[in-house]
Amino acid sequence: MNAILPNSPAARDIAYYVHPQTNLATFRNEGPLLVARGQGCRIVDDGGKEYIDAAAGLWCASLGFNASERLARVAYEQMKTLGYYHTFRQRALNVQIDLVEKLLSLAPVPMSKVLLQCSGSEANDTAIKLVWYYHSAIGKPEKNKIIGRKNGYHGNTVAAVSLSGKPDMHAGFNLPLPMMRHTEFPHYYRNHEDGESEEAFATRMAEALERLILAEGPQTVGAFFAEPVMGAGGAILPPAGYFAKVQAVLRKYDVLFVADEVICGFGRTGNWWGSQTYDLKPDMISCAKALSAAFQPISALLINDKIYQAMLSVGEKGAAFAHGYTHSGHPVTAAVALETLRIYEESDIVNHVRRVGAYFGGKLAKLAEHPLIGDARGVGLVHGLEMVADKKTRRPFEPMGKAGAILDRHALRHGVIVRVVGDRIAFSPPLVIDEPEIDEMLRRLRLALDDTLGDLSAKAA
Repeated sequence: MNAILPNSPAARDIAYYVHPQTNLATFRNEGPLLVARGQGCRIVDDGGKEYIDAAAGLWCASLGFNASERLARVAYEQMKTLGYYHTFRQRALNVQIDLVEKLLSLAPVPMSKVLLQCSGSEANDTAIKLVWYYHSAIGKPEKNKIIGRKNGYHGNTVAAVSLSGKPDMHAGFNLPLPMMRHTEFPHYYRNHEDGESEEAFATRMAEALERLILAEGPQTVGAFFAEPVMGAGGAILPPAGYFAKVQAVLRKYDVLFVADEVICGFGRTGNWWGSQTYDLKPDMISCAKALSAAFQPISALLINDKIYQAMLSVGEKGAAFAHGYTHSGHPVTAAVALETLRIYEESDIVNHVRRVGAYFGGKLAKLAEHPLIGDARGVGLVHGLEMVADKKTRRPFEPMGKAGAILDRHALRHGVIVRVVGDRIAFSPPLVIDEPEIDEMLRRLRLALDDTLGDLSAKAA
């Protein structure tokens, strides 16, 4: 790494900024990767080196890293007309109305209303509050426990990160909140027993959820949250039959189902929604990230009529719905999101993802022949590779994350940015990626895998 010069951008960054999800001690010594510009699926650092970003930033840059003139013009025109106004206390904006109407028309199951926020964390935090609000409105305030999944991820606000099953994100913050619970991690490759089929594994996962609900008391369990594909868990697909079995358990015990579509929504899985890919019937749907292709901070929570009618009943008793954010329905973010949805439709992004996703999956299956790779699977443009110490027995590296850290370093050196979760490589490239770019991305990754194998072999010798 180059020396950090006094008063350079890197030195100033170290001096003044706290980076999220970063080891602060390591950062203080090494400094940042300073990103200067973006073009398509690539970013360029301040030294001129370019990288293919196989994670679309944080799963979100669905149209790449530089806004089209079209989106820039929409934001500019909206700023000229009305750069800000709120939607509190019955104020409405035409562009906000157009956006929520469009979202409801795209919903995978019938939904009644939309709440707008700025991030996926806020959308899920709002959903958590509405679980409590709903049950209080119908006279069951004791149904306040909410179940997430181990290694699931739903955001970084206090409630959303408590619901997330990521102990590293709880440590040091006195979390999780006491009403949050976590059921089993449905990672078939890593957690199935010898000879156990995906269907049998899914049955075991659903039975574990039912046991948890019964142990807590069904009268105290208000909701279950799940991502259609688990993103921060490592691009983990649900095993065959999993959601059908889980939803049957939820119906049996009158537990609300919230689908976290923050990553999966708007084409990522080869459908508009992950809920369509896996036949989910949620009561609420949270979405963000690709909603504006990450060019503006916006999220949405879609709620069904059962939830809305309970909310309405509170208003009929004279109480206001005392929730909202300063930027809820912000006109500029809403305008960019609405135009992004039009771009998706005009470019037929869903069919594009299906085509290139199948190509990507085929190439990854070939890459899975590499000595380090034990598992390769995915859907649409979200895929995962798992590195193992022994392919036959699925024996992981010890300590976990050892191989992943080495791979991450080599990948960066070869000009490809991947999302490493432990020893698993998660892919979620921009939805606009094409076959030649996939080939180049995987060529670079193979070089990184070869270098990682060399390092691990040398250490083992």
